[in-house]
Amino acid sequence: MRRARRAAPHAAGVDTGGTFTDFVAVAGGRLVALKVPSTPRAPERAVLEGLARLGAGRGTRVRHGSTVATNALLERKGAKVALVTTEGFEDLLEIGRQDRPDLYALAPRRAAPLVPAARRFGVRERVGPGGAALVPLTAAAARRAAAAVRRSGAEAVAVGLLHSYANPAHERRLARALARLGVPVTLSATLCPEVREYERFATTVTNAYLMPRVSAYLDGLSRGTPARLEIVLSHGGTAPPALAAREPVRQLLSGPAAGLAAAFEVARACGFARALTIDVGGTSTDCAYVAGGLPRRRAREVAGFPVLLPVLDVHTVGAGGGSIARVDQGGLLHVGPESAGADPGPACYGRGGPATVTDALVVLGRIPGEALAGGALALDRAAAARVLEPIARRLGRRAAAAAAEGIIAIADARMEAALRRVSVEQAHDPRGAALVAFGGAGGLHACALAAALGCDAVLFPLHAGVLSALGALAGGSRREKSRSVLLDARATRALERAWRALERAVRAEFAGRPAVAGAQRRGLAVERWAEVSYRGQSHEIAMPGGRALEERFHAEHERRYGYADRARGVEVVTIEVRAGTPPQWDRLDLAPPRVARGVRPARQRVRHAGRWLEAAVWPRAAVPRARPLRGPAIVTDDGATLWIAPGWSARVHRTGALVLRRTP
Repeated sequence: MRRARRAAPHAAGVDTGGTFTDFVAVAGGRLVALKVPSTPRAPERAVLEGLARLGAGRGTRVRHGSTVATNALLERKGAKVALVTTEGFEDLLEIGRQDRPDLYALAPRRAAPLVPAARRFGVRERVGPGGAALVPLTAAAARRAAAAVRRSGAEAVAVGLLHSYANPAHERRLARALARLGVPVTLSATLCPEVREYERFATTVTNAYLMPRVSAYLDGLSRGTPARLEIVLSHGGTAPPALAAREPVRQLLSGPAAGLAAAFEVARACGFARALTIDVGGTSTDCAYVAGGLPRRRAREVAGFPVLLPVLDVHTVGAGGGSIARVDQGGLLHVGPESAGADPGPACYGRGGPATVTDALVVLGRIPGEALAGGALALDRAAAARVLEPIARRLGRRAAAAAAEGIIAIADARMEAALRRVSVEQAHDPRGAALVAFGGAGGLHACALAAALGCDAVLFPLHAGVLSALGALAGGSRREKSRSVLLDARATRALERAWRALERAVRAEFAGRPAVAGAQRRGLAVERWAEVSYRGQSHEIAMPGGRALEERFHAEHERRYGYADRARGVEVVTIEVRAGTPPQWDRLDLAPPRVARGVRPARQRVRHAGRWLEAAVWPRAAVPRARPLRGPAIVTDDGATLWIAPGWSARVHRTGALVLRRTP
């Protein structure tokens, strides 16, 4: 991958992380990679700096995966929100569901609602599940609600009324009354018109909570660069900034979604139908399981709040290179979830930071050289050793290296638990699958994790350090819409009308997207899906739409749960339309770099399993093609490092990826 440029890029992908902001661009037919330290207090600064260094101009299409929405929710730094809801349902956010966040805690504590009781307002109205207005909403009631919101000093408003998915008229009337306040308003019937009031209200509130901050961020980006921006969404597609600003809840975990899509392409190109993916960055680790396609969910929980929208199924744990190591009063060693972030960062950055996982890797010799991130940061090895020495003493050890081994063991255990969460706990056997390791530090933990899980191979992709940015660059455009219908599965005409209406809405959005070429719009792939259950059941099975839906549901229910009740009515609760253009991997020059011949590896002392070994250190372009590279060895790449442990060997795949297998 070349770092110099001669022409302005025509396309770029950006991934904002807690420590680094990654860029991948296509300029003059070549891929250009760049890492810039993140600026958490004003994240747009790092993005604009990187785009300026790349020379992005009016002709550049930029696809951007952002952590702004996720961080605002995690840090509880959103707007003051008011909720307007059906009278008698003001406390639904507080009541929630019966599930406990910690099953065995004697006094469990749930996340406090984003809207306190003083800013929750009920209006007299009622719509039935069939859409009939049982109690009309009067103009006077709408005006009173708007006046109450004004007095509360709210900066954003969420409107969630009972059964508005069946008839949104009352929510729209409230929106007209609230428009005079000059604050952003989110309607649940527009954002997620689905059953289950708690999840729908909570999603609507979260969107309103994020709108001011995300809107300001995207506005700053749009004003700061002439490039054409597209924002990566949680389901892997993109949206223009104006739409993304209206629905910021769709951006939660958007960066990991782009990385997962790229890792899936790597596994498929290397011949693996099943794979676990692990993206280890500076702040967190993102994991997923793929088998034949990208894993999708229509609801998930983020920071303790339900989000009733389609997402790629990525599990995140607070264990990354910047995770802080400490010893508690009882003498127990802890790692994370707190992170040193980009400022001050780990101690080895030379800025007075705390002891972290990265410092442990430096002390163990697994990060060679004198700089990190392709030369973006100088490496202070002495500082890393100094901050680990007090930890070693508190643990009763003499050397910093012993503390470092303990830190890495704990970090590996947390990552392994996350990988088991998306595989074993979901009835997926990791044995025989590949482990795709990427991010700046994914390759440093991969061999230990693959051995613990019984994976057949480790895949270390080309451009592993910026793979999420590459996934953002190459990903296709995508939109997904859903709506609850509560129809009998045999009501084929009514279902057909509902699906067609959703399809028209999705196609209309693509027709208004100048960033999507006409040829791509004509080749738009449209899928119909349905959430189906036996009448009266609490949970549904997601199935492709089409003929014989009822019988296919009976067969799938029997396959999953061991029985089918063919005498019982089958209900289609929610329908969904997914539409997208194909990824653009074939348009990128992803050919492996030319072999750097005549390069002799450096030597590095590395600590492994309690003893010091000597490992060869190879630049990625110099890794031998004709024979396997046996561990212990280290492979350095721009922005990423691979540790090949003893008992493992690596071969270069025709795609340029390194394929690691255990040595016979």
